[in-house]
Amino acid sequence: MSSFNEREQSIEAKFAHDENLRFKATARRNKLLGQWAAGLLGLDATAAADLVTRIIRADFEEQGDEDVFRFLRAEFDKHKVEQLDHQIRHTMEELLAEAVNQVQAGS
Repeated sequence: MSSFNEREQSIEAKFAHDENLRFKATARRNKLLGQWAAGLLGLDATAAADLVTRIIRADFEEQGDEDVFRFLRAEFDKHKVEQLDHQIRHTMEELLAEAVNQVQAGS
């Protein structure tokens, strides 16, 4: 019976670890997205930091990435920055992959 309990604890620990990694990677992705978007919007460092904060807040509106996508779409539209939906989504995917690598590398 202890073997079963050990296995169950191991599975729970892996799940917790994976969820922690996902949370950190998403947070890192949002920071990278903010920096990317700030560059396209021509923002200075202070405004870029504010944009990152607003992206992070937007990500807490609902599960998934649609809230972040809608936020970016609205910002680009408001400032008349040409970005197609698929370009935004593609960048979100690329930056998530980069964020995962950074988090796993400990940087």
